[in-house]
Amino acid sequence: MNDVITLLLKLSLVIFMAGNLLAMGLRLHLQDALNGLQDLRFAAWSLIYGFILLPALAVALTQIIPLEPPYAAGLMLLAMTPCAPFLPMVVDVARGDMAYAAAFMLLSSIVTIFYLPLAVPLLLPGLTADSWSIAKPLLLLLLAPLVVGVAVRRFRPAWADHLHPPVKAVNMTATLAMLALCLISYGTGFVNAIGTFAIGTQIVFFALVTSLPALLSPGLRQNQKCVLSLGLCTRNLGAAFAPLFAASDVDQRMVVMVALAVPMQVLFAFSAAKYFARHAPAVAPA
Repeated sequence: MNDVITLLLKLSLVIFMAGNLLAMGLRLHLQDALNGLQDLRFAAWSLIYGFILLPALAVALTQIIPLEPPYAAGLMLLAMTPCAPFLPMVVDVARGDMAYAAAFMLLSSIVTIFYLPLAVPLLLPGLTADSWSIAKPLLLLLLAPLVVGVAVRRFRPAWADHLHPPVKAVNMTATLAMLALCLISYGTGFVNAIGTFAIGTQIVFFALVTSLPALLSPGLRQNQKCVLSLGLCTRNLGAAFAPLFAASDVDQRMVVMVALAVPMQVLFAFSAAKYFARHAPAVAPA
């Protein structure tokens, strides 16, 4: 029975990873993303926060807070994987700039695919997966669906509009199945996480990840800061799970730490989006 649950969990994770990136590609207007990336200051802050400062923040938190090593490793994986596929939804709520949301999605997705196989062996030497083992699921389950989705959106936009709802429905089903199977497989682990500093550390991490880009991103306009903040407080959980999917003998507490980010990022992202919407510049009537 446990073998069947494990197999179903891996299958739901594969669909979750590939489906979310396909859905992201189907919504990603390439020209908007490229236009946004022409703003070098925005691109630079996205890279600095996403792949330097936030991993450094996670390292600092694991040094300050007495987290057990597997929970610390899960936090590091979350810190290295910015931008959830639902970013456009929260940016829309926040009345942010959708062109910059597209730019952040494209930049963070591509950089994550090449960054993670290099960074994980350096920052998490205890994880028994080499760079190529980590890169393979990222290339097959993240890069390939993203490229397909972007290509369909670019050359057949009507197809993209038609395909996105069923892909989104499949993703939702896979996400719910994955969470249910995680609860069945790791339910005891979720309960055991209470009182271990794991939940409290995630609260501190997401609070800082959400607020720092909005407060400390000189040179960016308010609608760009809100995109940066929301892009960083949402996490690409498919990418975070990929090294765990590739490694052998993974401590279940790593999986628990990554899975705990599902409700955490939703809470912080939509709360921040509503805050940004209240402080968005007024739009002059036509």
